[in-house]
Amino acid sequence: MKSLNTLLAAMTFLGASMAVQAADDTFASVTYGQTSDKVRKSGLLDRSIGHVNSDGIIGKDDTWGVRLGRINDDGRYYATYDNVSGTHNGLKLRQENLLGSYDLFYPLSNSTKLFGGASAGLTKLTQDSPGASRDSDIGYAVGLQGGVLQQVSDNASVELGYRYLRSNASTELAEHAGDKLGSLRLTSSAQTYLSANYRF
Repeated sequence: MKSLNTLLAAMTFLGASMAVQAADDTFASVTYGQTSDKVRKSGLLDRSIGHVNSDGIIGKDDTWGVRLGRINDDGRYYATYDNVSGTHNGLKLRQENLLGSYDLFYPLSNSTKLFGGASAGLTKLTQDSPGASRDSDIGYAVGLQGGVLQQVSDNASVELGYRYLRSNASTELAEHAGDKLGSLRLTSSAQTYLSANYRF
């Protein structure tokens, strides 16, 4: 319930901000990047499967996303959905983020800007390891992002960014119709990404 309230608050803020900035332009983006997660194993899982590096399950794995929001010369408000999955030492995880974000711009020239801001929303973590029962959980996600935005035409721009999120989503690992082996908890994720943006 706390995670749902966090998302609702973030989306309410995003919606209210967009309504206030009614004169702003709408923009949409497609993003591609690489994500690395910090994943904590429970003591039970550590004893069940041995000292496997759980941080490597999602480690520099391909991440795709879409964004939609409002933008002006000073900043932007937007919603993002992205997903990433990875496999390491027989463990497979999928992470999906739904975020509301706000960025401020700092112009370097007429066509180049630095940006920085904050994000809040939800992260869904799904465990789908071979030979194990599928399990998923939704937790909060809060974090910061920054980067550089380059205008390439009146309506099109590209950006290089970095985002860091903290989360508490966790999943359980159990054999099919068997006993629980332990749990995995996502503590943080870091993403470097490229984005193509269109303003209309």
